[in-house]
Amino acid sequence: MEFFVALLSKPTVMNPYVALAKLMLPQEISESFDLVKVEEKKEDEEKLLHLYLEEFETPPDGRTDLRPNGFYPEALMGDFPVRDRKVVLHIRRRRWLDQHGGSVSTDWSLICKGTRYSKEFAAFLKEFVG
Repeated sequence: MEFFVALLSKPTVMNPYVALAKLMLPQEISESFDLVKVEEKKEDEEKLLHLYLEEFETPPDGRTDLRPNGFYPEALMGDFPVRDRKVVLHIRRRRWLDQHGGSVSTDWSLICKGTRYSKEFAAFLKEFVG
């Protein structure tokens, strides 16, 4: 919650649309991923909002011995609907190589175990549906 209060209370030069988008995303995502693309699609009668996110190019745990090595395959995650549109987050996590050629990445637990939903959305559904 502190992130949201800070975002609203600090004077900023951030584009207001970007600030709004960051408020609508799960906190871990808005703090560590760039929103790179937004698409609205219609499949059958269902409206979908696709948000494409890429992890910041910041090595895990502040390590300086790593070099970038592209991205892991894109992961899809459902989140809270927005304006009668289902939201699908397309998440690209970065891969890093250490000096021995070993693969390193940040350990994210963004998706609720056993689902394809954000933790917050899964908790909401569990409470709402039972």
